[in-house]
Amino acid sequence: VFYKGIRLNVHYKPDLLVYEGIIVELKAVSQLLAEHEAQLFNYLRVSKCLVGYLINFGSRDELEWKRYILADNQ
Repeated sequence: VFYKGIRLNVHYKPDLLVYEGIIVELKAVSQLLAEHEAQLFNYLRVSKCLVGYLINFGSRDELEWKRYILADNQ
């Protein structure tokens, strides 16, 4: 992981990494919130991936999921 051009001594491990280009973040909460989306966007930026899925298994009625595509990943 790099921050402002400096390599950080942390290791990012996504919940799932599909085909080395899709980040999948799994949740088990009553509903997805803005901070869950922000977390996924941060993961997309640091990983340089363009596609991410946010999947929530905690919703009472049905599986909740959202797909995000970054148009410009700089």
